[in-house]
Amino acid sequence: MIVDSLNNAAKYYGLHPAFEKAFQFLKENDLANLADGVTQYTDDLKIIVNSGNGNSKEQSLVHFECHDKNIDIQVCVTGPETYAWKPREKCVSPNGDYSDEKDVRFFFDQPDMFFELNPGQFTILFPDDVHAAMISNGKIKKIVIKVKI
Repeated sequence: MIVDSLNNAAKYYGLHPAFEKAFQFLKENDLANLADGVTQYTDDLKIIVNSGNGNSKEQSLVHFECHDKNIDIQVCVTGPETYAWKPREKCVSPNGDYSDEKDVRFFFDQPDMFFELNPGQFTILFPDDVHAAMISNGKIKKIVIKVKI
């Protein structure tokens, strides 16, 4: 897992061939005015824009998840937004089977930590990062970029 400011995004271009394209999209667009929805931006990048009310920790932990085929770049546009996190190697209580179609695996485990993103910050969540998002008492607007591995 990585947490940083969009101002430092270039430091991470070398981690995946599509990261530069992903961060260029974020730099070139007015994030506050992007409409909610899902766009297949390139073969290896899917852009998801989501606005809504935050959830309690308990509501969000129902979706304590990780992915096998994608890396998430999650960006806070309006927030703050709190995340739950735990390394997959420490998760021992699966919540159902892996969904290949949705590329998601859920867990009943409790997180090891929580962290907060504020506007202009992002997190990169790799397949080994079990996470739950959308924890907030207020409205959130976020962008999730699914980067195909």
